[in-house]
Amino acid sequence: MSHLPKIGRRGLLLGLTAMAATARARLAFAETTPATATAGESRLVVIILRGAMDGMAALAPYGDPAYRELRGGIALPEPGQEQGLLDCGGFFGLNPQLATLHRFFREGTLLPVHAVAGPYRNRSHFEAQDLLESGASERLSSGWLNRALVGLPEAPPGKPETGLALGLDLPLLMRGPQRVGMWAPPRPVRPPPDLYARMAELLHADPALGPAVADGMRARGYATAVLGQKRDLRGGFVALAGIAGKLLATPEGPRVAAMELGGWDTHADQSRRLGPVLGQLDAGMSALQAQLRGAWSKTAVLVMTEFGRTVRVNGAGGTDHGTGGVAFLLGGAVAGGRVLADWPGLAEGQLFEKRDLQPTRDLRAVAKALLRDHLRLPAGAVAAAFPGSGAVAPEAGLFRA
Repeated sequence: MSHLPKIGRRGLLLGLTAMAATARARLAFAETTPATATAGESRLVVIILRGAMDGMAALAPYGDPAYRELRGGIALPEPGQEQGLLDCGGFFGLNPQLATLHRFFREGTLLPVHAVAGPYRNRSHFEAQDLLESGASERLSSGWLNRALVGLPEAPPGKPETGLALGLDLPLLMRGPQRVGMWAPPRPVRPPPDLYARMAELLHADPALGPAVADGMRARGYATAVLGQKRDLRGGFVALAGIAGKLLATPEGPRVAAMELGGWDTHADQSRRLGPVLGQLDAGMSALQAQLRGAWSKTAVLVMTEFGRTVRVNGAGGTDHGTGGVAFLLGGAVAGGRVLADWPGLAEGQLFEKRDLQPTRDLRAVAKALLRDHLRLPAGAVAAAFPGSGAVAPEAGLFRA
């Protein structure tokens, strides 16, 4: 259990007050103060797709002459054909399950980044996910998003801490010195109404637990006020994305959120298994936009996965662990409507180790641009987020002026 954070006073309180979890989907928030000059009114959502999404199935390079031969039975029909790809400029096409993302592309608010990877070349899910969230070439005890936000001021006294997370496990991406919290859908069976008041009375004099209880009570009251008493008890990704949007849209709400969705490890029967999770991702982004309302124009969402999958279909109708893949950058603040790719090609001599899509872009460059150009964080905060990456410059031109 060494990968889990130590349970401190805040963790204890949150464990007592948020005893619920969901399958394959989680949600976390980190608070930034809206009044600060650095964060402003920008919203950022980072979504981790656990299990390694097949980038060539999500965004197929149907214009590459080797695409259909390598993909075999999992190759998708070209745009215009029945169940065909959704065209993105004449070379790439989105999976037909991603109709909302295709609408964003047409509206200029989706920017897919293809042939992208982190700095590591590791095909172990667990190690690669740790490196993806650490933002370094080695596994760290804190996440790049948490470290980036350390320099922002704390919430003023009396303001509820609106950093909340789904379930009892905080993703490594959000662990570290910056204060974050957890939120979970309430169970149908609720504790006695006076339980929390009795806890607060019992622990108020304790120098460690007393302030934590008070913080938790404020956060709980804030969430109830924003989401309403009769809120959706489901914990699926679509419901959570809507909750994230609603909380991010409020003037006093959080500004940074992290979510995750599992189910992307498609070694066999990929065509059947991949469709439902792509549909969840697509519906979740629709729910997020709908609940953000006017704040959508100030929002950027980064969708990333630990690595791509092999370019060749295997004998079980699936794909194995690979290297290069696709990331999605979307939101009203994004300068989209195009695919960002230095396409390496799929010919035998163009593949990484003769089996994987060759990465031509560094995912850290995209994340650095989010921190520098969208959240307007200082250079020191960006450097702290991604240690040892001085040679990797932030991508330019990803956001609207």
